[in-house]
Amino acid sequence: MRRNIYLITVVLAGLLATTLTVAAQEETQEGPAFVTVSTWHWNMDYEDFDMDTWKAVEKEYYDKVTAKNELIMGSGVYLHHFTPDNSELLRVNSFASWEDIDKATERSNVLIREGWPDEAAREAFMQKRNAYYSDMHSDEIYATLPNRKATNIAEAGILYIRRNHFAFPEEGSMEEFSSLEKEYVDNVFRKNELIKGYYPLVHAWGSDRTDFVEAFLLDSMENLEKLSDRNRELYRAHWADESARKEREKKAGKYFTGVHGDYIYDVVSELVK
Repeated sequence: MRRNIYLITVVLAGLLATTLTVAAQEETQEGPAFVTVSTWHWNMDYEDFDMDTWKAVEKEYYDKVTAKNELIMGSGVYLHHFTPDNSELLRVNSFASWEDIDKATERSNVLIREGWPDEAAREAFMQKRNAYYSDMHSDEIYATLPNRKATNIAEAGILYIRRNHFAFPEEGSMEEFSSLEKEYVDNVFRKNELIKGYYPLVHAWGSDRTDFVEAFLLDSMENLEKLSDRNRELYRAHWADESARKEREKKAGKYFTGVHGDYIYDVVSELVK
């Protein structure tokens, strides 16, 4: 069964992933070009775990490092709400260029030394911070696509991620992709008052080059439950003619395998840049 056409937009799949990444960079100069997503995991054996203390520790790190790192355009931490693994949390950072990803790490190391100039105090803080996490984590880098719907992330409550997979049809083209995506986003996602923010991302580096990730920011779980119905209403309002809808669905459907995954996270507003 094909994907739910009302809920997600379409993306380019007829070209090589490298070509798509370059195109995405060229079209997103006003915002970040790349987003890094690190999946961390709680240390489930940590007996002194306390959420308020964890937030205080992370807020101290944020204030002294992340907030002062000018190479990090945006940052956020998101906690498991409804995903296959209750131990996971996401750390997401955005950057203006690929080069800034490496430079930001170097800059953070400098800020860490400045924030905790005493070596013993620095080591003690890092040990306290690291005690909350297991040794396992994974990293992905995504290229941003245009047609995002930006918002103040700190004011949102829920991050909903839909992970789709390209089918790479031979007859696909950049022109068709751009037309289909822009028309859908303009007439559905932008008009949907439940969607506070929308961020489409494609694979740049990581485990699966077929990834197309759509990140939606909403106020609440209640609004998430209403999301699909509202998208459907707007979709049918714009493509009122049934034959036009079927033609569009045929064009859009060829870009995807039909396999997708859904993930829901809570926004940690204190740690949003």
